[in-house]
Amino acid sequence: MDHSEQKDIHVKLSGTGNFLPGKAISADEVDYYLGELENAPIKIRNWQKRIRSLMKEMLDVEYYHFAIDPETRQFTEDNVTLAVKAATRAIRDAELEPGDIDLIVYGSAHQDQMPTASVRIQEKLGIEQCGEISVHANCTSAYKALLIAHDFIRNGRYRNALVISSSMSSSELVAEYYNQPLVRKEELFLRYFLSDGAAALVLQGCDTRSAGLFVEHVYMESIGGKKPSAMGNKRPAYWMNPKEEFEKGYHHLAQMFQEELRVNFHEPDGSVFLKGLKRMIAKYHMELEKLRFFQVNFPSKHITELVMDECETLGIKRETLYTKMSTMGYIGPPMALLCLDKIRHEESLKDGDLILSFVTEVSKFMQAGYLMKYCGH
Repeated sequence: MDHSEQKDIHVKLSGTGNFLPGKAISADEVDYYLGELENAPIKIRNWQKRIRSLMKEMLDVEYYHFAIDPETRQFTEDNVTLAVKAATRAIRDAELEPGDIDLIVYGSAHQDQMPTASVRIQEKLGIEQCGEISVHANCTSAYKALLIAHDFIRNGRYRNALVISSSMSSSELVAEYYNQPLVRKEELFLRYFLSDGAAALVLQGCDTRSAGLFVEHVYMESIGGKKPSAMGNKRPAYWMNPKEEFEKGYHHLAQMFQEELRVNFHEPDGSVFLKGLKRMIAKYHMELEKLRFFQVNFPSKHITELVMDECETLGIKRETLYTKMSTMGYIGPPMALLCLDKIRHEESLKDGDLILSFVTEVSKFMQAGYLMKYCGH
């Protein structure tokens, strides 16, 4: 068929699922589960004691989930098993069988495995043949996975796509992971807001719209071309000797905070988040008066409140803010998909309602967002 003759294909969100490992634990149990850093420098340990109470106040997180047994110190899940459990629930929710999936797109913060996670997930689900892609772009990865699946369905390449994201933050935060004498503040405060979990969506191509949520637009950009990285590790772009990597502490995950992060996030004419969101809104001519839920993918209550002050200038009402961080911690990329799962199963939507989500990640200031629209008939 000639492209000009091709009918419009609508992308429906037909199934969602999530999986959070272990029991919900309180903020006071985080160090018990992740382990105390008994060999860190004394100044760092004293600072850590002070920062615990401060982080509890800033984050407003009641519960966390970690895929680790605190007694045996063994992990109970990994990124693939978390993803498979969320995906299985999403496929069941869509009333499909795994074999009906013809595309898997997986998004995670970063990955060092071969073969890649998407084919491992395919194998675990028992799907003999399908298209697959793995995306690793910190907190924008889930959005990019959604964008790829959405565009591939729209152009007719695939019909039933599985979009998945998982996060095993605990594996980089447990005491055993660090070369403790080298640990720095920037590497420790992450322990008090990151959490483990996974979420998945099933997207289906439809010739007409029926009752349910539809993907209207997915957006991405990078504005970090002239900004320094504010999150990451020191690994070079080649494989190091593991012993040397550990001895130098190049594997430690760090995030800049305080003044360095503030200067690069907040600019004289507004935050990078606000300006990116404005570009997305302008590009797709969004009717914000129909916005029902606004999902801001940030790990901090404090930052979210500052961003919402700005967003109100765009006509986004504060009461549209939708977040689940307080009940599960910040699970990173999967949070963008998990909130859709919660909205589908716990909220009441009416015809024309919009769901908007946007994120700024700080490893290199990549940004992304999506817009969903509910059809009531």
